[in-house]
Amino acid sequence: MSGAEITKDWIQLAPGVRRQTAAVGEKMMQVVVWFEKGAKVPQHQHVHEQIASVLSGKIRFVVDGKVQDLSEGSITLKSNVPHSAEALEESWVLDTFSPLREDMLKVDAEHEAKGS
Repeated sequence: MSGAEITKDWIQLAPGVRRQTAAVGEKMMQVVVWFEKGAKVPQHQHVHEQIASVLSGKIRFVVDGKVQDLSEGSITLKSNVPHSAEALEESWVLDTFSPLREDMLKVDAEHEAKGS
């Protein structure tokens, strides 16, 4: 799938960055994220542990001030650690969070209710 094929079923996180919840369990969830080349998710932090797996492309992660470029591999982000991401190429990422991202699930429900 190319970026042009990402439709209204996807939720915009930032300019050039869209996500879709893939799976939700009792204590963890997975989210597929698509990045346009050059798109960025600004620095943020959350209580959730996160594993970001780059499925294709190349992402520059800055985690607690340390830069790591990643192609087709995974990075583990501990709870409450500041991090950001920038796509050095068009990229697909699978994020796994624990516990559940209630904030994302709320946005998913609102998005679905609007039929967008």
